[in-house]
Amino acid sequence: MQQRLMFAQEPYYQQIPPAELPPVTRRPVHIVLDNIRSAYNVGSIFRTADAGAALHMHLCGMTAYPPNIKLAKTALGAMDYVPWTYYPRTMDCVEALRRERVSIVAIETAPGAVAHTAYPWPQPVAIVFGHEVRGVAPDVLDAADAAAVIPMSGYKNTINVATAFGVVLFEILRRWGCC
Repeated sequence: MQQRLMFAQEPYYQQIPPAELPPVTRRPVHIVLDNIRSAYNVGSIFRTADAGAALHMHLCGMTAYPPNIKLAKTALGAMDYVPWTYYPRTMDCVEALRRERVSIVAIETAPGAVAHTAYPWPQPVAIVFGHEVRGVAPDVLDAADAAAVIPMSGYKNTINVATAFGVVLFEILRRWGCC
């Protein structure tokens, strides 16, 4: 009998086909990625979305979507667990969410944006993250119900989009009493 070398115990979820895993109660958070250029960032967002049991990811425009080897490298399989949809146009996604009566909040350094720690996060909510350099597209920002911002103390006024996603998601969950 050949013994398999293992450096760490494989998590149970990697040993069970996704369809056979116990159900996860998803929280009413939709994630809208508006033209995120880095597949690695998208993969990281998938992982964090799974950690927070987010309801759905909406991948829009040039945002990478499965199957994608770069996305898979950082997602570590999370794209198999978090429901997702691809939209060629972000506004089609925004309109679909609006029909479902989901509040849409752009995470952006826009005039009038409220600190993410002070915003009264409704349920359900869609949080929109934009292009790493250009931000949320102007038409999407105009269509949002509100804008929230992560206050910065240093010289730069933004942080990495995947990091920003984690900060905002877990603040929402904390405010809802989920964490």
